[in-house]
Amino acid sequence: MSKRIRIFTEEDVAQHASAASCWVTRDGKVYNVTRFLADHPGGDDLIMNFAGKDIGAVMKDTTEHEHSDSAYDMLEEFVIGRIGHGENIVSDDWEATDDFEPEETDLSADYEKNQFLDLRRPLFMQVWEANFTKSYYMQQVHQPRHLVESPRLFGPWYLEIFTRTSWYVVPMVWLPIASYLFLRSLVQFSIGSYALPLFTVDPAAPLRVALAGRIAPAAFAKTVPCFLLGNVVWTILEYVFHRFLFHIDRLLPDHPVALTLHFLMHGIHHYLPMDRLRLVMPPLLFTVLSYPMTRLAHLLFPPAIANGVIAGSFVFYVLYDCMHYALHHTRLPAYVRDMKKYHLAHHYKNFDLGFGVTSKIWDYVFNTVLTV
Repeated sequence: MSKRIRIFTEEDVAQHASAASCWVTRDGKVYNVTRFLADHPGGDDLIMNFAGKDIGAVMKDTTEHEHSDSAYDMLEEFVIGRIGHGENIVSDDWEATDDFEPEETDLSADYEKNQFLDLRRPLFMQVWEANFTKSYYMQQVHQPRHLVESPRLFGPWYLEIFTRTSWYVVPMVWLPIASYLFLRSLVQFSIGSYALPLFTVDPAAPLRVALAGRIAPAAFAKTVPCFLLGNVVWTILEYVFHRFLFHIDRLLPDHPVALTLHFLMHGIHHYLPMDRLRLVMPPLLFTVLSYPMTRLAHLLFPPAIANGVIAGSFVFYVLYDCMHYALHHTRLPAYVRDMKKYHLAHHYKNFDLGFGVTSKIWDYVFNTVLTV
């Protein structure tokens, strides 16, 4: 696709309906006729009546205003792009079934029809060099495709390897970290919140205290409530991240950098929701997202409380990501099966509702429940 000819939606065109910016469409092409308004032989009012709309029928209507062949030739000088007519897969009529399995996408037919992303080639540079608008991107990225094998995001293997994460990597990485923080909280409640050296100075200090039998039984009565608070905190963060960070669609600038960041953060998941290697967060991404939250915990609380809360949040994060994987690919018990239908409806029915993954509680609180 050429970068000079952009792909627009009808919504894009409708936003340019003034004398300062006047766009029209005809035969699927988009024209910016702003500079032509003053030169139109029939007056600018005739064009302004159809600003932001299609002029194909009216240009053929001799009773309205007759146009010569040269008028059509002149119109081509103002072409700036074309209207994208991508297919819609997401539908309010979609129904979740226990045995739901999406059909595999025909790669060549999909690209030929939608002119969005070619799944046979690395995706990152296609989004970075995109010739489609934000409106067309949002329309297409929320229409799920399905491949048996994960498509490449990057060409070089040393970049691609960081974009693919098996589900079991999440508990392998984060449960030991959560356990260490839980132990650190116990030790700090036992010998003093500020008694331990910094992790960067002596990471083994909590282990030595524990092995020496210096953890007070009463410390459990303090760390466990902090841990449970962290569980609750994660359920809120899960909802907030999903709704206000991953689905920041309406506030996203119409710029390739913004679209690429959106695609890397969450867009690729909605585009390829059944991709087994992109259903859980790569450790590097979760490290970046969690860092401000962990710093905030240490600003708000003494170290003993902060570490207990963070430990609880990390354990529930592991539960969240493993459950997210299961919702897409595993046969489940009754409650989780209900959440599977709920979450798949977020992908295939209405991506503006149903942000809860492990539970619907915050969807009820904030009135974003999705009826399945």
